Amino acid sequence: MAPSPAPPPAGSEPAAAPASRSLLDLAPVIPVVVLDDAADAVPLARALVAGGLPVVEVTLRTPAAGDAIRAVAAEVPEAVVGAGTVLTPAQARESVDAGAGFLVSPGWTERLLESMLGCGVPVLPGVSTASEAIGLLERGVTEMKFFPAEAAGGVAYLRSLASPLPRARFCPTGGIDEKRAPGYLALPNVGCVGGTWMVPGEAIAARDWPRVQRLAEGAAALRGRDRGRNRGQGQGQGRD
Repeated sequence: MAPSPAPPPAGSEPAAAPASRSLLDLAPVIPVVVLDDAADAVPLARALVAGGLPVVEVTLRTPAAGDAIRAVAAEVPEAVVGAGTVLTPAQARESVDAGAGFLVSPGWTERLLESMLGCGVPVLPGVSTASEAIGLLERGVTEMKFFPAEAAGGVAYLRSLASPLPRARFCPTGGIDEKRAPGYLALPNVGCVGGTWMVPGEAIAARDWPRVQRLAEGAAALRGRDRGRNRGQGQGQGRD
């Protein structure tokens, strides 16, 4: 991430999930975006929103990430833009200052978790084991990222956690594509999944926004399943 991003324009606030709704309930899929050019952020976000995916996770894997988050927050108000691959307290604060409405990390430590929770936006700390999930539940965090989903046990592992950890809800990410997503979304402890198949690198490089919109429409259609079983757990920021 670019160091020390400038604050958002005066009077602007990060777009975040409505207080009465969980971030995991806004869309069946959260696009995980890697951008090399911040100029692509706004048209990409608009294509995703038009396709029915209003939640956009911009990963902090490139120097363009901070400017990309800032641009989407300022110019695409109908999108909920967040920062992914948050690894340090400084990244968490800089991302929120840039306009991020939520924070996602691939894992967590006490120091990182405390800083993320202190930022005042929804957070999805990453877990890959039952012990890590229990650690978050002890802190009152009920919504978390399951990463790397396929490598860490996939659908079978998450299904096995549903009974002993009924308060935990997950956004699995890592190795999930359009074919694998429905299996995860059918689980009672999964609110949404994260993926990249609707934002392929070649489409971004070609600035083929109509293709991105079509792929987003297909991903958004995955919401057609019965998700009533997932309601009522971990609302708002996923913290008691």
